[in-house]
Amino acid sequence: MPAQALPGGRKFQTVASKVPFPTSPRDPRVVGAARKQGYRRLLRTPGAWAFVLPGFAARQPFAMLVISMVLLVERTTGSYGTAGAAAAVTGASMALCAPRGGRLVDRYGQRAVLLPGIALHAMSIAAVVSLALSDAPVWALLTAAAPAGATVPQIGPMVRSRWAVALDDPSSPLATTAAAFESVTDEFTFVLGPVVATALCTSVHPAAGLVAEGALTVAGGAFFAAQRRSEPSAHGAPASRRAAHGSALSVPGVRALAVAFLGIGTVFGGMQVSLAALTQEIGRPGLNGVLYGTFAAGNMLSGVAYGAVSWRRSPRARLLAAYAGLVLACVPLWAVHSLVPLDALVLVAGLFIAPTIVTGYSLVDALVPQATRTEAFTWLTGSVAFGQAVTAAGLLTDRMGSHAGFCVPLVGTALALTVLVGLRGRLVPRPRGMVAAGVVDHRPPVAVD
Repeated sequence: MPAQALPGGRKFQTVASKVPFPTSPRDPRVVGAARKQGYRRLLRTPGAWAFVLPGFAARQPFAMLVISMVLLVERTTGSYGTAGAAAAVTGASMALCAPRGGRLVDRYGQRAVLLPGIALHAMSIAAVVSLALSDAPVWALLTAAAPAGATVPQIGPMVRSRWAVALDDPSSPLATTAAAFESVTDEFTFVLGPVVATALCTSVHPAAGLVAEGALTVAGGAFFAAQRRSEPSAHGAPASRRAAHGSALSVPGVRALAVAFLGIGTVFGGMQVSLAALTQEIGRPGLNGVLYGTFAAGNMLSGVAYGAVSWRRSPRARLLAAYAGLVLACVPLWAVHSLVPLDALVLVAGLFIAPTIVTGYSLVDALVPQATRTEAFTWLTGSVAFGQAVTAAGLLTDRMGSHAGFCVPLVGTALALTVLVGLRGRLVPRPRGMVAAGVVDHRPPVAVD
C-alpha cells in the first residue's frame, strides 16, 4: 500500500481495516465502489455459503416460537391476556439473557455456547408443552416460559459476526449489503415461520407448533455449530482485552440503537397478538399466519431493495427517515375493521422495518470493536424481544377487542423515535485511528449529514 504524507513531511502507511467508516458517503470513490457491489458479489465471498445455508436453517424456529406460544396458551386457557403474558415472559427472558449469551459467545466461541444452549431450549419447550396440556396453573406456565426464552439460540447475531469476519472491513460497501441480506433472510423466515406454526397449531394440534420449534432448534443449531471454518475466533484469552473493551452497551451509540429496536419490538408484539385476536373474532383463525406473513413479506421486499441501492445519505439520516416512516405507517392500523385494507396496511408497515434494522446493524459494525460485536448484535435482538414482551396488546385485546391492540405499535414507535432523535449525536461512527510506522493519525470527526 503506498505511503501517505503527514503534516511535517512524515510518511506512514494506512491500514484500511482500522477505519470503521468511509470519510463521507458522498465521496465519488465510495459511491462508485458501492455501485459495483451487490448480492452476487457478496455471496461470492470465500466461505460464505458454508454459514449462510446452515444459518438459515438454524434461525427458522425463532420465527415460530412466540406465535406458537400464543396459540397454544390461548387455546388451553381461553385468554389472550394469559397468552400475551406467556409471550411477554418468553420475550423478556430472552431479552435479558441474550446479551449475556452474546458475551459468552465472544469469549468462548459459538460452538461452545450453542450446543448446550439448544439442549436446554429443547427441554424448556417440552416443559411448557407438558404444563399447557395438563391445565397447570398460570403461574407454573409463566415460570416455565422463562427458560424457554432465556435459552433461545441467537443464530442471527452469530451469522452477522461471521459476515463481519468474512468481509474483514466494516467500511466496505459490502457491509451494508451483508446487513440487508441478513435482514431479508430473517424476514423470509418470518414469512414462512408464522404460516407453518399457525397451520400446525390449528390443523394438527395446538402444541404442534412448539414441538416443531423445539425439534428444528436442535437439528438446525447442531448443523450450524458443525461449521467450524467460518466461526469467529474466541476473544476470551487475554484478560486485559476483556477489560479494555468491557460491555458493548458501554458504547453510547449501541444504547441509542437499543432504544430504536425496543420500539420495533412493540410493532412485532402488537401485530402478533392483535392479528391473532382479529382473525379469531371473525372466525377465520387460519388467516393469522397469512396476515403476519404479509407484514414480514413487506419487510423482506424492502430489505432486498435497500441492500441493492448505493445510498448517498449517511446511515444516521437513513435510520431517522425510515423510523419516521414506520411511525406514520402505524397510525391507521387501529381504525381498520376489514381484512383487505388491513392486509395492505400491515404490508406498508413492514416496508419500513427492514431499512431501520439494516441501518442499525450496519452502524453496530462501525461503532463497536470485533471483540464485543456478537454481544452488541444480541443487545439489538434482545431489545426487539423485550419490546415484544412489554406490549400490553394482550390485555387491551381481552378488554377492548383486537383493534385496541393495534395502538401499541404506534405508541411504542412514537416514543422510541422521540428518544432516538434526542440521541442522534451518538450515531456517528468515530474513526478509531490509523496505525502506521509507529505513528497514530487521529483524524478529526467528519460530519456526514
